[in-house]
Amino acid sequence: MSLKIETKRCKGCGICVTFCPKAVLKVNEIEKVEILDESKCISCKQCELRCPDYAIFVEK
Repeated sequence: MSLKIETKRCKGCGICVTFCPKAVLKVNEIEKVEILDESKCISCKQCELRCPDYAIFVEK
């Protein structure tokens, strides 16, 4: 399992960060989402489902 972020699509809204139950993501200083600790990810796909710009994906 891995997380993929399409940074060109990400507008830094933070919706994925808010809905992540394990605090795997954060919005960085250039207002793009980045992965803090991928090992904490439980593959719930809340980030993928909530992203309005289809910028984050949970892949197996």
